[in-house]
Amino acid sequence: MATRMIPLLPGTRRSLTGERVPETRRSAELRPGTPGTPGSARPRELGATRLAVPVGLHTGLGCDAVGVPARFGFKILSRLPAKGCVYADPDWWWWLVPAGSDQDVTWPLPACYARGAEIPDRRPRLIHHPDGTSPYTPPIPLYLLICQLTGIAPSWAGPPVSSAR
Repeated sequence: MATRMIPLLPGTRRSLTGERVPETRRSAELRPGTPGTPGSARPRELGATRLAVPVGLHTGLGCDAVGVPARFGFKILSRLPAKGCVYADPDWWWWLVPAGSDQDVTWPLPACYARGAEIPDRRPRLIHHPDGTSPYTPPIPLYLLICQLTGIAPSWAGPPVSSAR
């Protein structure tokens, strides 16, 4: 009786019992020489970058940034009554706010507050330039909108209230 040979598909091999077994593959992260892996020519580490304020805008209040995942970007940009500088990369959108806009406020997750407007370097680019000379987005409307979109109730510390006697 003749044995009929069935060709193997690429990426398979036969076990000792004759069964087809997929070959083990190493992920791209583990292959030597792949960018971003140890021993590669170019390690893929994210550094930090400071958002550059366009020339002619006044930053007398200092600069911090508030970032949100890109899926919220257009919703926030379209709903804000006043907008300052807005930067974007493929994953995050960032709004410049005056320094200290996190004082007594907890920005809701997944928002990220970056002091000094220093953010992970994913090559952000300016996507909105303000009309006036201020680079800032007003932080309170931004905060309230982020809370609304994330479904988290706004919360901030206020001065203690006492009754008058």
